[in-house]
Amino acid sequence: MKEIEAFIDHLALERGLSSRTLDAYRRDLSACFAWLAERGVQRPGDVGATELREYVYHLKDRGLQPTSIRRALSALRTFYGWLVGEGLVVMDPTERVELPRTWRRLPGALARDEVERLLDAPDPAEKLYWRDKAMLEFAYASGVRVGELTTIKVRDVLFEDGLAVVFGKGSRERIVPVGRAALRALDVYLREVRPRLARGDTQGVIFLNARGQPLSRMGVWKILRKYVRRANIRKRVTPHTLRHSFATHLLEGGADLAAVQEMLGHADIATTQVYTHVEREYLRQVHREFHPRA
Repeated sequence: MKEIEAFIDHLALERGLSSRTLDAYRRDLSACFAWLAERGVQRPGDVGATELREYVYHLKDRGLQPTSIRRALSALRTFYGWLVGEGLVVMDPTERVELPRTWRRLPGALARDEVERLLDAPDPAEKLYWRDKAMLEFAYASGVRVGELTTIKVRDVLFEDGLAVVFGKGSRERIVPVGRAALRALDVYLREVRPRLARGDTQGVIFLNARGQPLSRMGVWKILRKYVRRANIRKRVTPHTLRHSFATHLLEGGADLAAVQEMLGHADIATTQVYTHVEREYLRQVHREFHPRA
């Protein structure tokens, strides 16, 4: 279908997605529209919410896991958002199709209010406030591993673009978005605090300890533990907990699974799917609400 190929070109050129992610989009969209074509629906503009709900039940009847169904719906939502933006269709039928939003939280993932308390825990009166604030904000904003957090360099943060270049496992490079709050804290830290801290060869690493050297993994863990106690969070929190929380909160908000996979740096999407265990009650609720004979 020409619209799908134009959309894939858009993702490749404008968003720079990997070939693996592009293949996932193409596969999910092509499967849906092949199924619709068998039922006489040939064009994206002819698709309604009813047809998409029937497609969900078709996927369920085939035995697909809820996470795979959710990925297919996310691909359709992104596709129709682009179609509407390009003026190729008038209505977005995915707006009336609910995406799974009930999640079984991974052990250790923080609730949103707990994250807010943690990020607000550093005291502005303390000498290293901006370092600690920037570190916590960046870790949660980007979902990086602790090893990536301790090795990211000043030159790797692209402030104007709101992005950071991260070198993950196997030295694989990826680009991750960084939110405004994290960029603001990083900017103050890099301008006002890091120059006073730096001693000797810091290798350009962003986060330094009180002696002016690159912060170690243990150093990150100790800083985090301090603020977990201060925020009165009564669960075990490690640096990886912020990564869990980053992924969980994105997916809870309706983020596309393949995009989260890219941000986390997972080579296999199955690794990302551990975050997306949809409760069975949600599917029962959808069935009760939308099935004509429920």
